[in-house]
Amino acid sequence: MTRLSGLQREVLSLYRQCMRAVREKPADTRDNFRVFARTEFRRNVRLDKKDFGTIEYLLRKGHRQLEIYRDPGIRNISR
Repeated sequence: MTRLSGLQREVLSLYRQCMRAVREKPADTRDNFRVFARTEFRRNVRLDKKDFGTIEYLLRKGHRQLEIYRDPGIRNISR
């Protein structure tokens, strides 16, 4: 396996945090949260690895969204 760059490790860490946060949601809505997170990450999978500005922006955006959706008051999500 190749070594991951710092940004790649950050993206992977954010993805894992999102999947862990899904476990805290009600069982009947977990799939909605899981699908939302996967869709958001897959949307940007073709992004150039050297486009650091965009990647850092998306990481900040992802962390903000994660904090919002971790709130116990958020019980469901839809697209």
